[in-house]
Amino acid sequence: MAMAENGRKTAAEQTPRMAFGLAAMDISGVLSPFTFPRRNNGPSDVTIKILYCGICHSDLHSIKNEWKDTVYPIVPGHEITGVVVETGSEVLKLKVGDKVGVGCLVGSCRSCENCIHHKENYCPKLLFAYNSLEADGSVTRGGYSNEIVVEEHFVVKFPEGFPLDRGAPLLCAGITVYSPIRSFGLDRPGMHVGVVGLGGLGHVAVKFGKAFGVKITVISSSPEKEEEAIKRLGADAFLLSSDAQQIQKAKGSMDGILNTISAKHALLPLILMLKSEGKMIMLGAPDQPLEFPVLPLLLEGKVLAGSCIGGMKATQEMVDFAGKHNIAADIELISVDYVNKAMERLAKGDVRYRFVIDVSNTLTPP
Repeated sequence: MAMAENGRKTAAEQTPRMAFGLAAMDISGVLSPFTFPRRNNGPSDVTIKILYCGICHSDLHSIKNEWKDTVYPIVPGHEITGVVVETGSEVLKLKVGDKVGVGCLVGSCRSCENCIHHKENYCPKLLFAYNSLEADGSVTRGGYSNEIVVEEHFVVKFPEGFPLDRGAPLLCAGITVYSPIRSFGLDRPGMHVGVVGLGGLGHVAVKFGKAFGVKITVISSSPEKEEEAIKRLGADAFLLSSDAQQIQKAKGSMDGILNTISAKHALLPLILMLKSEGKMIMLGAPDQPLEFPVLPLLLEGKVLAGSCIGGMKATQEMVDFAGKHNIAADIELISVDYVNKAMERLAKGDVRYRFVIDVSNTLTPP
Protein backbone atom coordinates (compact mmCIF):
# COMPACT_ATOMS: atom_id res chain seq x y z
CA MET A 1 0.00 0.00 0.00
CA ALA A 2 1.49 3.35 -1.05
CA MET A 3 2.58 5.93 1.49
CA ALA A 4 1.92 9.67 1.07
CA GLU A 5 4.91 11.71 -0.19
CA ASN A 6 5.57 13.18 3.25
CA GLY A 7 5.93 9.73 4.81
CA ARG A 8 2.60 9.76 6.64
CA LYS A 9 0.12 6.97 6.16
CA THR A 10 -2.54 7.65 3.56
CA ALA A 11 -6.13 8.08 4.65
CA ALA A 12 -6.81 4.50 3.55
CA GLU A 13 -4.14 3.14 5.92
CA GLN A 14 -5.38 4.68 9.12
CA THR A 15 -8.55 5.25 11.05
CA PRO A 16 -8.84 9.04 11.06
CA ARG A 17 -9.92 11.10 14.02
CA MET A 18 -13.23 12.86 13.59
CA ALA A 19 -13.49 16.62 13.82
CA PHE A 20 -16.45 18.96 13.53
CA GLY A 21 -17.02 22.51 12.45
CA LEU A 22 -18.79 24.64 9.85
CA ALA A 23 -18.77 24.02 6.11
CA ALA A 24 -20.29 25.54 3.00
CA MET A 25 -21.90 22.81 0.92
CA ASP A 26 -22.55 24.75 -2.27
CA ILE A 27 -22.18 28.09 -4.02
CA SER A 28 -24.73 29.72 -1.72
CA GLY A 29 -21.89 29.98 0.80
CA VAL A 30 -24.20 29.20 3.72
CA LEU A 31 -22.18 27.60 6.52
CA SER A 32 -23.70 24.72 8.47
CA PRO A 33 -22.53 22.05 10.95
CA PHE A 34 -20.23 19.44 9.42
CA THR A 35 -18.38 16.41 10.74
CA PHE A 36 -15.28 15.29 8.87
CA PRO A 37 -12.05 13.28 9.30
CA ARG A 38 -8.71 14.72 10.34
CA ARG A 39 -5.53 12.67 10.00
CA ASN A 40 -4.01 11.24 13.14
CA ASN A 41 -1.04 13.02 14.69
CA GLY A 42 2.12 11.91 12.86
CA PRO A 43 5.75 12.05 14.07
CA SER A 44 6.29 15.65 12.88
CA ASP A 45 2.75 16.86 13.60
CA VAL A 46 1.07 18.76 16.38
CA THR A 47 -2.63 18.61 17.15
CA ILE A 48 -4.11 21.96 18.10
CA LYS A 49 -7.32 22.64 19.98
CA ILE A 50 -8.67 25.67 18.14
CA LEU A 51 -9.65 28.56 20.39
CA TYR A 52 -10.21 31.33 17.84
CA CYS A 53 -10.34 31.74 14.08
CA GLY A 54 -10.44 35.00 12.16
CA ILE A 55 -12.71 35.54 9.17
CA CYS A 56 -10.70 36.68 6.16
CA HIS A 57 -12.24 38.11 3.00
CA SER A 58 -10.65 35.14 1.21
CA ASP A 59 -13.00 32.90 3.19
CA LEU A 60 -15.96 34.75 1.71
CA HIS A 61 -14.57 34.46 -1.83
CA SER A 62 -13.94 30.75 -1.31
CA ILE A 63 -17.27 29.67 0.16
CA LYS A 64 -19.06 31.34 -2.76
CA ASN A 65 -16.61 29.92 -5.33
CA GLU A 66 -15.81 33.40 -6.61
CA TRP A 67 -12.30 32.26 -7.57
CA LYS A 68 -13.76 29.23 -9.42
CA ASP A 69 -11.64 26.65 -7.60
CA THR A 70 -13.71 25.66 -4.55
CA VAL A 71 -14.09 21.99 -3.69
CA TYR A 72 -17.31 21.49 -1.70
CA PRO A 73 -17.89 20.91 1.12
CA ILE A 74 -15.38 23.53 2.25
CA VAL A 75 -14.36 24.28 5.84
CA PRO A 76 -12.76 27.75 5.67
CA GLY A 77 -10.47 29.54 8.10
CA HIS A 78 -6.74 30.32 8.00
CA GLU A 79 -6.31 32.69 10.93
CA ILE A 80 -6.16 30.04 13.62
CA THR A 81 -4.99 30.29 17.20
CA GLY A 82 -5.15 27.63 19.85
CA VAL A 83 -3.28 25.37 22.23
CA VAL A 84 -1.18 22.30 21.47
CA VAL A 85 -2.80 19.14 22.85
CA GLU A 86 -0.63 16.46 21.21
CA THR A 87 2.87 16.31 19.69
CA GLY A 88 4.62 13.75 17.52
CA SER A 89 7.83 11.98 18.47
CA GLU A 90 9.93 14.15 16.12
CA VAL A 91 8.51 17.51 17.20
CA LEU A 92 11.28 19.69 18.66
CA LYS A 93 10.14 23.28 19.14
CA LEU A 94 6.63 22.84 20.52
CA LYS A 95 5.12 21.09 23.51
CA VAL A 96 1.68 20.35 24.89
CA GLY A 97 0.18 23.53 26.34
CA ASP A 98 1.95 25.95 24.02
CA LYS A 99 -0.18 28.78 22.59
CA VAL A 100 0.22 28.66 18.83
CA GLY A 101 -1.08 29.83 15.49
CA VAL A 102 -1.64 28.43 12.01
CA GLY A 103 -2.01 30.69 9.02
CA CYS A 104 -2.59 30.19 5.32
CA LEU A 105 0.11 27.54 4.83
CA VAL A 106 0.07 23.98 6.12
CA GLY A 107 2.49 22.36 3.69
CA SER A 108 5.11 22.82 0.97
CA CYS A 109 7.74 20.71 -0.77
CA ARG A 110 10.47 21.96 1.61
CA SER A 111 13.13 21.42 -1.08
CA CYS A 112 12.64 23.94 -3.90
CA GLU A 113 14.58 27.20 -4.09
CA ASN A 114 11.71 29.15 -2.54
CA CYS A 115 11.40 26.77 0.41
CA ILE A 116 15.16 26.70 0.99
CA HIS A 117 15.15 30.50 1.19
CA HIS A 118 12.22 30.56 3.66
CA LYS A 119 9.68 31.57 0.99
CA GLU A 120 7.34 28.62 1.37
CA ASN A 121 4.51 30.95 0.40
CA TYR A 122 5.82 30.85 -3.19
CA CYS A 123 6.41 27.09 -3.33
CA PRO A 124 4.75 25.54 -6.42
CA LYS A 125 3.52 22.67 -4.23
CA LEU A 126 2.28 24.68 -1.26
CA LEU A 127 -0.77 23.53 0.64
CA PHE A 128 -3.26 26.05 1.94
CA ALA A 129 -5.06 25.53 5.24
CA TYR A 130 -8.24 24.76 3.33
CA ASN A 131 -9.32 23.81 -0.18
CA SER A 132 -5.95 22.26 -1.12
CA LEU A 133 -5.31 18.66 -2.12
CA GLU A 134 -2.98 16.64 0.09
CA ALA A 135 -0.65 14.03 -1.44
CA ASP A 136 -3.15 11.28 -0.60
CA GLY A 137 -5.96 13.13 -2.41
CA SER A 138 -7.76 14.40 0.69
CA VAL A 139 -8.84 18.03 0.90
CA THR A 140 -7.48 20.32 3.61
CA ARG A 141 -10.03 21.71 6.06
CA GLY A 142 -9.59 25.03 7.84
CA GLY A 143 -10.07 26.61 11.21
CA TYR A 144 -13.84 26.90 11.48
CA SER A 145 -13.52 23.66 13.43
CA ASN A 146 -12.68 22.27 16.84
CA GLU A 147 -9.14 21.06 16.07
CA ILE A 148 -6.48 20.82 13.39
CA VAL A 149 -3.41 18.63 12.81
CA VAL A 150 -0.45 20.44 11.24
CA GLU A 151 3.23 19.76 10.63
CA GLU A 152 5.32 21.52 13.27
CA HIS A 153 7.16 23.56 10.61
CA PHE A 154 3.94 25.38 9.70
CA VAL A 155 2.98 26.33 13.26
CA VAL A 156 4.12 29.54 14.98
CA LYS A 157 4.41 30.05 18.71
CA PHE A 158 2.85 33.08 20.35
CA PRO A 159 4.64 35.02 23.09
CA GLU A 160 3.43 34.40 26.62
CA GLY A 161 0.36 36.48 27.46
CA PHE A 162 -0.44 37.43 23.85
CA PRO A 163 -4.24 37.81 23.33
CA LEU A 164 -5.04 34.91 21.02
CA ASP A 165 -8.38 36.34 19.89
CA ARG A 166 -6.79 39.57 18.66
CA GLY A 167 -3.74 37.64 17.51
CA ALA A 168 -5.62 35.35 15.13
CA PRO A 169 -5.88 37.89 12.24
CA LEU A 170 -2.12 38.38 12.34
CA LEU A 171 -1.74 34.91 10.81
CA CYS A 172 -3.05 36.30 7.51
CA ALA A 173 -3.65 40.05 7.65
CA GLY A 174 -0.58 40.63 9.81
CA ILE A 175 1.94 38.69 7.74
CA THR A 176 0.41 40.00 4.51
CA VAL A 177 1.45 43.56 5.42
CA TYR A 178 4.52 42.80 7.55
CA SER A 179 6.29 40.75 4.88
CA PRO A 180 6.33 43.43 2.13
CA ILE A 181 7.26 46.16 4.60
CA ARG A 182 10.37 44.13 5.42
CA SER A 183 11.19 42.54 2.07
CA PHE A 184 10.78 45.74 0.04
CA GLY A 185 12.82 47.82 2.47
CA LEU A 186 9.97 50.01 3.71
CA ASP A 187 10.86 49.49 7.37
CA ARG A 188 13.55 52.14 7.77
CA PRO A 189 12.70 54.92 10.25
CA GLY A 190 11.79 58.18 8.57
CA MET A 191 10.49 56.65 5.35
CA HIS A 192 7.06 57.70 4.13
CA VAL A 193 4.65 54.83 3.40
CA GLY A 194 1.09 55.11 2.15
CA VAL A 195 -1.56 52.57 3.18
CA VAL A 196 -4.45 52.34 0.73
CA GLY A 197 -7.59 51.12 2.46
CA LEU A 198 -8.27 51.04 6.18
CA GLY A 199 -9.72 47.58 6.65
CA GLY A 200 -8.49 44.28 8.02
CA LEU A 201 -5.09 44.60 6.37
CA GLY A 202 -4.80 48.38 6.40
CA HIS A 203 -5.33 48.96 10.10
CA VAL A 204 -2.65 46.38 10.98
CA ALA A 205 -0.31 47.94 8.40
CA VAL A 206 -0.62 51.28 10.20
CA LYS A 207 0.33 49.63 13.49
CA PHE A 208 3.34 47.80 12.07
CA GLY A 209 4.50 50.87 10.16
CA LYS A 210 4.43 53.07 13.24
CA ALA A 211 6.30 50.42 15.23
CA PHE A 212 9.03 50.50 12.57
CA GLY A 213 9.23 54.27 12.90
CA VAL A 214 8.01 55.21 9.43
CA LYS A 215 5.65 58.02 8.50
CA ILE A 216 2.24 56.56 7.61
CA THR A 217 -0.38 58.20 5.40
CA VAL A 218 -3.73 56.43 5.09
CA ILE A 219 -5.43 56.79 1.70
CA SER A 220 -9.14 56.01 1.77
CA SER A 221 -12.40 56.69 -0.05
CA SER A 222 -14.23 56.98 3.29
CA PRO A 223 -13.93 60.43 4.90
CA GLU A 224 -15.29 59.12 8.20
CA LYS A 225 -12.14 57.04 8.63
CA GLU A 226 -9.86 60.07 9.01
CA GLU A 227 -10.37 60.44 12.75
CA GLU A 228 -10.00 56.70 13.25
CA ALA A 229 -6.78 56.57 11.25
CA ILE A 230 -5.06 59.50 12.95
CA LYS A 231 -6.43 59.72 16.48
CA ARG A 232 -6.87 56.04 17.31
CA LEU A 233 -4.46 54.13 15.09
CA GLY A 234 -1.72 56.76 15.08
CA ALA A 235 -1.34 57.47 11.35
CA ASP A 236 0.51 60.69 10.53
CA ALA A 237 -1.80 61.86 7.76
CA PHE A 238 -4.97 60.99 5.88
CA LEU A 239 -5.79 61.47 2.19
CA LEU A 240 -9.29 61.28 0.78
CA SER A 241 -8.90 59.51 -2.56
CA SER A 242 -11.74 61.50 -4.15
CA ASP A 243 -10.19 64.86 -3.24
CA ALA A 244 -8.20 65.89 -6.31
CA GLN A 245 -6.45 68.71 -4.46
CA GLN A 246 -5.19 66.41 -1.70
CA ILE A 247 -4.02 63.83 -4.22
CA GLN A 248 -2.22 66.47 -6.30
CA LYS A 249 -0.43 67.78 -3.23
CA ALA A 250 0.80 64.26 -2.38
CA LYS A 251 2.50 63.67 -5.74
CA GLY A 252 6.04 62.37 -5.47
CA SER A 253 5.96 62.24 -1.68
CA MET A 254 6.00 58.55 -0.75
CA ASP A 255 8.76 55.95 -0.64
CA GLY A 256 6.27 53.13 -0.81
CA ILE A 257 2.57 52.29 -0.87
CA LEU A 258 0.83 49.20 0.49
CA ASN A 259 -2.30 48.75 -1.60
CA THR A 260 -4.81 46.58 0.28
CA ILE A 261 -7.84 47.27 -1.94
CA SER A 262 -9.63 44.20 -3.34
CA ALA A 263 -12.03 46.11 -5.61
CA LYS A 264 -11.45 47.71 -8.99
CA HIS A 265 -9.82 51.14 -8.60
CA ALA A 266 -7.57 53.61 -10.39
CA LEU A 267 -3.84 52.98 -10.01
CA LEU A 268 -2.46 56.09 -11.77
CA PRO A 269 -3.14 58.57 -8.92
CA LEU A 270 -1.40 56.21 -6.51
CA ILE A 271 1.59 55.63 -8.78
CA LEU A 272 2.01 59.40 -9.09
CA MET A 273 2.25 59.71 -5.29
CA LEU A 274 5.46 57.67 -5.32
CA LYS A 275 8.89 59.23 -5.31
CA SER A 276 11.34 58.23 -8.04
CA GLU A 277 12.08 54.51 -7.62
CA GLY A 278 9.22 54.28 -5.14
CA LYS A 279 7.39 50.98 -4.79
CA MET A 280 3.70 50.15 -4.74
CA ILE A 281 2.99 46.67 -3.40
CA MET A 282 -0.33 45.10 -4.37
CA LEU A 283 -1.85 43.10 -1.50
CA GLY A 284 -5.53 43.00 -2.40
CA ALA A 285 -6.99 40.67 -5.03
CA PRO A 286 -9.60 42.49 -7.16
CA ASP A 287 -11.91 40.20 -9.10
CA GLN A 288 -11.52 42.39 -12.21
CA PRO A 289 -8.34 43.41 -14.07
CA LEU A 290 -6.86 46.80 -13.19
CA GLU A 291 -5.52 49.30 -15.70
CA PHE A 292 -2.33 51.27 -15.29
CA PRO A 293 -0.12 53.34 -17.63
CA VAL A 294 3.45 52.12 -18.01
CA LEU A 295 5.04 55.51 -18.75
CA PRO A 296 5.08 56.83 -15.15
CA LEU A 297 6.92 53.67 -14.11
CA LEU A 298 9.49 54.01 -16.89
CA LEU A 299 10.22 57.71 -16.48
CA GLU A 300 10.96 57.55 -12.75
CA GLY A 301 11.95 53.93 -12.20
CA LYS A 302 8.91 53.20 -10.08
CA VAL A 303 8.03 49.65 -9.11
CA LEU A 304 4.63 47.95 -9.16
CA ALA A 305 4.88 44.62 -7.36
CA GLY A 306 2.80 42.03 -5.61
CA SER A 307 3.20 40.13 -2.36
CA CYS A 308 1.32 37.16 -0.95
CA ILE A 309 1.42 36.45 2.81
CA GLY A 310 4.94 35.33 3.85
CA GLY A 311 7.13 32.36 4.66
CA MET A 312 7.22 30.64 8.02
CA LYS A 313 10.41 32.33 9.22
CA ALA A 314 8.90 35.74 8.49
CA THR A 315 5.61 34.75 10.12
CA GLN A 316 7.30 33.77 13.38
CA GLU A 317 9.35 36.97 13.23
CA MET A 318 6.14 38.95 12.71
CA VAL A 319 4.45 37.36 15.72
CA ASP A 320 7.50 38.01 17.91
CA PHE A 321 7.66 41.63 16.70
CA ALA A 322 3.94 42.05 17.43
CA GLY A 323 4.44 40.73 20.94
CA LYS A 324 7.35 43.07 21.57
CA HIS A 325 5.46 46.13 20.31
CA ASN A 326 2.00 45.20 21.62
CA ILE A 327 0.46 44.95 18.15
CA ALA A 328 -2.80 43.04 17.71
CA ALA A 329 -5.81 43.34 15.43
CA ASP A 330 -8.95 45.28 16.29
CA ILE A 331 -11.70 42.68 16.24
CA GLU A 332 -15.35 41.91 16.76
CA LEU A 333 -15.52 38.60 18.63
CA ILE A 334 -18.51 36.53 17.51
CA SER A 335 -20.14 33.19 18.24
CA VAL A 336 -20.39 30.32 15.78
CA ASP A 337 -24.12 31.03 15.43
CA TYR A 338 -23.34 34.51 14.07
CA VAL A 339 -20.93 33.44 11.31
CA ASN A 340 -23.39 33.57 8.40
CA LYS A 341 -24.54 37.03 9.47
CA ALA A 342 -20.91 38.08 9.77
CA MET A 343 -20.31 36.96 6.17
CA GLU A 344 -23.20 39.16 5.04
CA ARG A 345 -21.74 42.11 6.88
CA LEU A 346 -18.24 41.41 5.58
CA ALA A 347 -19.54 41.50 2.00
CA LYS A 348 -20.78 45.04 2.73
CA GLY A 349 -17.57 46.10 4.45
CA ASP A 350 -19.42 46.38 7.75
CA VAL A 351 -16.71 45.30 10.19
CA ARG A 352 -14.07 47.13 12.19
CA TYR A 353 -11.77 45.54 11.43
CA ARG A 354 -11.89 41.74 11.66
CA PHE A 355 -14.47 39.21 12.74
CA VAL A 356 -13.00 36.50 14.96
CA ILE A 357 -14.96 33.37 15.87
CA ASP A 358 -14.88 32.30 19.51
CA VAL A 359 -14.54 28.67 18.50
CA SER A 360 -13.82 26.92 21.78
CA ASN A 361 -16.64 28.58 23.69
CA THR A 362 -19.39 28.46 21.05
CA LEU A 363 -18.75 25.51 18.72
CA THR A 364 -20.60 22.37 19.79
CA PRO A 365 -20.72 18.97 18.06
CA PRO A 366 -23.49 18.68 15.46
